[in-house]
Amino acid sequence: MSGKADRWRREDLSKLYLNGVRGAIPLADYQIQTILTIIRKTELEVRAFLDLGCGDGILGRAILSEYPEATGVFLDFSDTMIEAARQNITKSSGKLSFVTEDFGEPSWIKSVSRYGGFDVIVSGLSIHHQKDERKREIYEEIFNLLVPGGLFLNLEHVASPSPFLEHLHDEFFIDSLYRYHHTLDPAKTREEIAWSHYNSPLREANILAPVDTQCSWLQQIGFKEVDCYLKIFELALFGGMKPK
Repeated sequence: MSGKADRWRREDLSKLYLNGVRGAIPLADYQIQTILTIIRKTELEVRAFLDLGCGDGILGRAILSEYPEATGVFLDFSDTMIEAARQNITKSSGKLSFVTEDFGEPSWIKSVSRYGGFDVIVSGLSIHHQKDERKREIYEEIFNLLVPGGLFLNLEHVASPSPFLEHLHDEFFIDSLYRYHHTLDPAKTREEIAWSHYNSPLREANILAPVDTQCSWLQQIGFKEVDCYLKIFELALFGGMKPK
């Protein structure tokens, strides 16, 4: 794991994200509904899924809401995140496993391969902390963990094409942060939120890559039906399917 990404092991930064950022992500509900729609339309029999870099487990929980009998694996290298994921799942008929592992290292595969092939692998705002070379390796490792016909969906923070568009994304995100925090503390000003955003230690761990570059990697690895299914500024949902 790179030094930048390794900061996420810190409990204070994990809690900063969970308490101050996660609930403010723009269009979060719509993104999750899009993920579920794609899974549903593929007509997959979702018997097993992996939530890679699960954070508080929001994507895996969404899958369980539609496929409660599925076997689910929640993997993150932060103990704080894994505990949040465990606490947020109130009930499930399926067999769930919570794995503390660093997918920045290839050895992570051993910790999940014993669960068999996965019908669906999702990841949310996590892989972008890896260097580009490692991102591509992770996508290949994901490909190998999928069953034939399996689906990979990555809800990710991607690079803007220009500084102007990066600025637009930041301002859009600050607006969303302000709306979220204003409900918790009406005295909080947008200027305070903006300062916190631009000076957040969380930003230092970002290693962003363009979405079209990452889709190209997926195609080269062998994924089919590759596309960016949803995008608003630097937030993108993309992925593909392993051929049957």
